[in-house]
Amino acid sequence: MQDSTSGSRLQSLWMVVAGILFASMGVCVKLASAEFSAAELVFYRGFISMLLLGMWVVAVGQNLRTPHWRAHIRRGISGAVSLVLYFLAIANLPLATAVTLNYTAPLFLAVIIVFGMRERTHGGLWLALLLGMLGIMALLRPTVQSGQGWGVVCGLSSGVLAAVAYFNVRQLGRLDEPEWRTVFYFSLSSSLFGLPWMAWDGMHTPDLRGGLLLLGVGGFGALAQLAMTRAYKHGKTLLSASLAYLTVVFSALYGVLIWHEVMPMLAWFGMLLIIISGVLAGWVSSRQVVVTDV
Repeated sequence: MQDSTSGSRLQSLWMVVAGILFASMGVCVKLASAEFSAAELVFYRGFISMLLLGMWVVAVGQNLRTPHWRAHIRRGISGAVSLVLYFLAIANLPLATAVTLNYTAPLFLAVIIVFGMRERTHGGLWLALLLGMLGIMALLRPTVQSGQGWGVVCGLSSGVLAAVAYFNVRQLGRLDEPEWRTVFYFSLSSSLFGLPWMAWDGMHTPDLRGGLLLLGVGGFGALAQLAMTRAYKHGKTLLSASLAYLTVVFSALYGVLIWHEVMPMLAWFGMLLIIISGVLAGWVSSRQVVVTDV
């Protein structure tokens, strides 16, 4: 019981760190979006992350060769296409709606694990996922207007493919693939998908401010992916999925602190639901009744 509890706490800590880092990346994306297109941001997120990790690999003498290249291709393609679809959803929908649709990923991941892989899980984790999703909706208050069907399709598809990507991250962890290698090949895939889109859409030469923002997008993105990958590798998958909602909470708090956004009571209630869902997921995952690594 003690080992299970300490393991859940460590996994939760990694997901909290990932949430803060993803939210920090989101701040850089928001600031950089005034200068760069969505295509450029997709490319630079992947390219800069890949460059930073590549420099680290050379500096410490690590090896990028892997016997699990097929699993990396599956993770890379699903994650990169999900990212592109997410940016397309942002371009065609209100931001809150696009984020909400993208964060259906934990629910789709649960469906893959329980119904696709036939793995048993505690009902409390389902409750935590649903509470988290309700919290997201209360916090962001998404809306859809006439003529935005394409954006909805892109947003939901990004959620489905993100779930597939998270599942592939778990599979790579079970193959004992190191986190940095998983993140490196995902970054490579993202940059390869973003390059032709950027070439078609056009690109801008960054100034000092723009360059620092792009460094933040890539740097925070790489660190966030490393933390998230470690959580999925060493812990219960649906606990990580539940705690992924915390990224939205940290993003909302950034909005209050940096842009002085005013949130209504319903939004604060949504944040409370998200936090409760994370606590519930951690409590359920630490109990011995959870019989499988989900």
